[in-house]
Amino acid sequence: MQFPRRFSALPDYAFPRLRALLDRHEPGGPVRHMSIGEPRHDPPPFVGQVLADSLADFGRYPPNDGSDALRQAIAGWVSRRYGIPLDADTQILALNGTREGLFNAAVALCPEGGPVVLTPNPFYQVYAVAALAVGAEPRYVPATSQTGFLPDYAALPAAVLDRTAIAYLCSPSNPQGAVASEDYWRDLIELAERHDFRIFADECYSEIYRNAPPPGALEVAHRMGADPERVVIFHSLSKRSNLPGLRSGFAAGGPRTIARMKQLRNYAGAPLPGPIQAVSARAWADEAHVEASRLRYAAKFDTVDAIFDGIDGCAAPEAGFFLWLPVDDGEVATLRLWRETGVRVLPGSYLSRTVDGATPGENFIRVALVAQEDEMRRGLIQLRDCLYR
Repeated sequence: MQFPRRFSALPDYAFPRLRALLDRHEPGGPVRHMSIGEPRHDPPPFVGQVLADSLADFGRYPPNDGSDALRQAIAGWVSRRYGIPLDADTQILALNGTREGLFNAAVALCPEGGPVVLTPNPFYQVYAVAALAVGAEPRYVPATSQTGFLPDYAALPAAVLDRTAIAYLCSPSNPQGAVASEDYWRDLIELAERHDFRIFADECYSEIYRNAPPPGALEVAHRMGADPERVVIFHSLSKRSNLPGLRSGFAAGGPRTIARMKQLRNYAGAPLPGPIQAVSARAWADEAHVEASRLRYAAKFDTVDAIFDGIDGCAAPEAGFFLWLPVDDGEVATLRLWRETGVRVLPGSYLSRTVDGATPGENFIRVALVAQEDEMRRGLIQLRDCLYR
């Protein structure tokens, strides 16, 4: 059977590559999983009761766009968090997590004719898959220390920007934990208006931060008076509420944009089950569990800084829950760490693409700070002693 040739340009997904690298070798000690960003803090205490109270909804087809209660809860959260009003009926679409939305938004909104889709490099691989699926040309733009670990889209040639239909941007970024400032968002939105492309803002790590909450793309666009159709934001309960298995998120943007996404979802999407929508509505309406989790991450950041004190380039992120640690060779370091300690991390090159002979993640490893505090601390000490001493 022949498969579309455009997908042959995409490397294997990161975690099958990691298993191929490590699993034929014995771990050097008790296995500590620090490669996957799966939050392990306690989920909100009300989840079980809300599910139990909503079990009858499994016997009904759920509303495709999200229930009124869920969309109103999301609109309320966006208003509290970003200070912007959204129409719950026309500007919000409930999603099965952000991955579905980040992919299907490209299907719904990318024009034909082989346009360009911009993505940071390193990147969340759904961005590139979405571009290839719609016949676009993915353009991988380095996000390195020289650019503050965010892509410098404005440095691209005007001919490329004029062909651009979509620019993906993750803030706080995965894997580096960099935050797009208000000025960064303003400049990107102005660039999008000059060259007529949309911004897909992946903001699923927005509630995990050290000090000030990261600004949001739609928030900045609203203050600028920019066209609300220019920006689509994507959020999830996976990281915010420690509910990765719930598979619940949302997209928000201009009414015409969301209408196009809803139209596609009517044919090709799967709505969230009713009980999941009920839990999601309660979660978006509650901040106490988010604040408690954020305090735990703040303590983890302090632990990271203490363990890696004095080691150049090794510090807790500005936001998010990944460490992006410099090494001579990411694959070599990952394999050595596994064979000598049993700590499992991810080579940075598995999240990157080689362009013009350079792979931005080649000399890094990504480490997830999601484990319980004692387990995380022991794993980080092992990592430090193995790779940096």
